[in-house]
Amino acid sequence: MPKVTFIEHNGTAHTVEAKTGLSVMLAAITNNVPGIDADCGGECACATCHVYIEPEWQAKVLAEAGAPAAQEASMLSFAATTQDNSRLSCQITVTEALDGLVVRMPEGQH
Repeated sequence: MPKVTFIEHNGTAHTVEAKTGLSVMLAAITNNVPGIDADCGGECACATCHVYIEPEWQAKVLAEAGAPAAQEASMLSFAATTQDNSRLSCQITVTEALDGLVVRMPEGQH
């Protein structure tokens, strides 16, 4: 099973096993990772699963998940502190190619 590491704003890291075919957001929720709220349940309707993709993973996430679609880009506009590497974790599907993915979380999701 691929592993994903979520790094909280304070630097605390949580490495979890993520089932292929599910979203990075669901990997966080099912493993009780703090900092991913997922208020909409993964419907790309709230931006409370906002993460920053670590630079060394940006190209691979782009290749696997594609560029943010219009709905994701729109939802990201509601996030408080977006960066060039911001994504909604509900829009990234876990694949074997993403084994070892590292994402950082903002200080807050609201």
